[in-house]
Amino acid sequence: MKAIRRFTVRPVLPEPLRPLSELARNLRWSWHPETRELFQSVDPEGWRAAGEDPVRLLGSVSAARLAALAEDRRFVRSLTACADDLADYLGGRRWYQEQPEGLPRAIAYFSPEFGITAALPQYSGGLGILAGDHLKSASDLGVPLIGVGLLYRHGYFRQSLSRDGWQQEHYPVLDPNELPLALLREADGEPARISLHLPGGRALHAVVWIARVGRVPLLMLDSDVEENGPGERDVTDRLYGGGSEHRLLQEMLLGIGGVRAVRAYCRITGHPAPEVFHTNEGHAGFLGLERIRELAGEGLEFDAALESVRAGTVFTTHTPVPAGIDRFDRELVAHHLGDDGELPGVEVSKILQLGMETYPGGEPNLFNMAVMGLRLAQRANGVSTLHGEVSREMFAGLWPGFDPSEVPITSITNGVHAPTWVAPEVFRLGARQIGAGRAEDALSVGGSARWDAVADIPDTEIWELRRELREQLVLEVRERLHASWRTRGAGTAELGWVDGVLDPDILTIGFARRVPSYKRLTLMLRDRDRLMELLLHPTRPVQIVVAGKAHPADDSGKRLVQELVRFADDPRVRHRIVFLPDYGMAMAKKLYPGCDVWLNNPLRPLEACGTSGMKAALNGCLNLSVLDGWWDEWFEPDFGWAIPTADGSATDEDRRDQLESAALYDLIEDRVAPRFYDRGAGGLPGRWIEMVRETLTSLGPKVLAGRMVREYVERLYAPAAHAHRDLDPDTARELAAWKARVRAAWPQVAVDHVEAVAATAPNGHAELGSTLALRVRAGLGGLQPDDVEVQAVAGRVDAADTLAEARTVALKPAGGPDLEGRWVYEGPLALDRTGPYGYTVRVLPAHRLLADGAGGTDIGLVALPTEATGEGAGVLMR
Repeated sequence: MKAIRRFTVRPVLPEPLRPLSELARNLRWSWHPETRELFQSVDPEGWRAAGEDPVRLLGSVSAARLAALAEDRRFVRSLTACADDLADYLGGRRWYQEQPEGLPRAIAYFSPEFGITAALPQYSGGLGILAGDHLKSASDLGVPLIGVGLLYRHGYFRQSLSRDGWQQEHYPVLDPNELPLALLREADGEPARISLHLPGGRALHAVVWIARVGRVPLLMLDSDVEENGPGERDVTDRLYGGGSEHRLLQEMLLGIGGVRAVRAYCRITGHPAPEVFHTNEGHAGFLGLERIRELAGEGLEFDAALESVRAGTVFTTHTPVPAGIDRFDRELVAHHLGDDGELPGVEVSKILQLGMETYPGGEPNLFNMAVMGLRLAQRANGVSTLHGEVSREMFAGLWPGFDPSEVPITSITNGVHAPTWVAPEVFRLGARQIGAGRAEDALSVGGSARWDAVADIPDTEIWELRRELREQLVLEVRERLHASWRTRGAGTAELGWVDGVLDPDILTIGFARRVPSYKRLTLMLRDRDRLMELLLHPTRPVQIVVAGKAHPADDSGKRLVQELVRFADDPRVRHRIVFLPDYGMAMAKKLYPGCDVWLNNPLRPLEACGTSGMKAALNGCLNLSVLDGWWDEWFEPDFGWAIPTADGSATDEDRRDQLESAALYDLIEDRVAPRFYDRGAGGLPGRWIEMVRETLTSLGPKVLAGRMVREYVERLYAPAAHAHRDLDPDTARELAAWKARVRAAWPQVAVDHVEAVAATAPNGHAELGSTLALRVRAGLGGLQPDDVEVQAVAGRVDAADTLAEARTVALKPAGGPDLEGRWVYEGPLALDRTGPYGYTVRVLPAHRLLADGAGGTDIGLVALPTEATGEGAGVLMR
């Protein structure tokens, strides 16, 4: 018989053990070693059986065991110490509180997924893990963040394999009452309710669960409530599931409902209202529309409300390919956001304009969530230097007339939360060198350019640590592989070979990530004979651990998984290469530290950042990667290897994979394996250990999420807060009216004539150090000089006369307008470079409230010379 309902009967904690409940309900335990050790000591076997989840552990421990612990003075002392440490952590001053005044009082951080811990499975991959690390680092730094997401009752799928290696998905039901969550409740004890209007008089209701991520509250909206009909209850059923309308409703609940959840949370708890809203990917973009609706309700017109909202909004894009962006049919959006749906008082035509692809190559009938996110945010960024460049190219159509280098998308390179991802053994080694307190600060706050104390660790200790971690991984792999084969239908009698899988003394390569085609899971299989030779080399063998999930709807990704699994099933190599199903945070915590080399071979430049290699590096694992994402930015031969790319336009896909796989095999065979097995005095691989040391010394401080969050605070959150404060309703109206006036006049703004006088040598070449006197006549279409800035743009030129390494020089008006209403601008241009050189001029809008002052990119307008302007408009000096 099956139960019709399930629930957990929790034991009543004895008075001395009451702090256990608070410790279990704050997710800081997931990255605080002492608290984890405390829970493990409650019941070591139960801790493992509970998946290292304190809430589940306390739900299963016996009353007798709790009574015994209450009498155990050593345990109670440890409990008191952990509880006091948490109280100090939650209430003490941290990095943010030591900064100068003026930082935002609160920031709301919206994301469709959050990877905090395996005990709260609300993530699918890198975006969610990054969001979780952002919250944890904000907590460590004392940044007043409020996280906002959805609670998916099925989470993301669990993965297993069929007998023939085909991925199978399972969706276990999650009970919020068995998770480290608490309901947001009104003063009368009733759950706070969030509601959205749907077409046809329907409504979408949700409750709000709170996860405590250290100091940061994470609000998670849940539509599985009795007031909803069956369709509405399923809106938050699973992550990245369902069709277009299902996804649209999820994103409306996340963005619109998320803002309402933040307002309810601040009203109930007294938390300061956010001054800055951070949209992590386009999925949450509707938050800007809800904030416009709020301001419209206060009497602010749409255009003025848009300016106010933009000023305080930050948008982060994580995808380098258009296919990775959510796009909806405009009629579907209009149906849900029109008069019969949500956002009353906001014209649906204006909403649609924000998301339409109104640029060359765009599809005007599609509503693009990233495009809306960029138009609703005054500040935007990619997640690595290379990804910033790719994003500026990708979205350049939104800023016609500007070079991609001027598109206002900056970059902040991702980081990882070191206290989560550094193995306890690695932390203890560092603590022995500089003390536990300094080691903890180095990992969580950062700030150092290098970790030079690593130089004092003896080679023998580094090598013994690496072998210990590798051995732990071997045992973990064998256990998981045995369980996987049992699920695939194998009997115990046929699994004796699993006990010989992997060897703790063999060079171990790791590869684990999602399985879209561009990450090229099976590139290593391109030449199977060559791979087999590497795996079975008589003196320098290699072993490989692979893991990853394909999206449930991605059959091509599933075929890649099956191809890899079938190769790994071959009895000739199955002791040297394994595929582990159900990749997640719990597996990753063993995988990153236990590997010697972390492999990454995406199609360049499609890896926006790729943080798995960062987590590996923090544990002394060396990276072997294509120069993409963060590795393109920070690679040095002293601590890893770069896989050459064959990305020329004349190289077809098959040829490219052939060349890059051959380069990968060559690197492993000729450089990686020899360095690992080249033993010197005492049997130690001295050169390998030196690379491990340099990885920790040089890369360690760079890859920290603490560094990343500090950059967000200083470069994006603080300026956004100041811009938000500057735009009170009257000022917002002033800016909106100015923009409307400028847009109306801009078709008549023109560069009419350009004159240039330069000292030239007899052969006609300009001389280095001379000055070009520029005189520009421009029509301003009724605008005044205060409304614009006239610039000279100068720099090197290529064979096609395209400017590069350009710099701008502001020209000044010389007197008033002429009889035709034209204005003359003048200024000197110093010729400070040799070689092919050129310049042009342009007119940009300018206003004190624009993010970039002379704000052509902010408003998207620029006037350039035409061919009729005069030959001086683009004088070239060679």
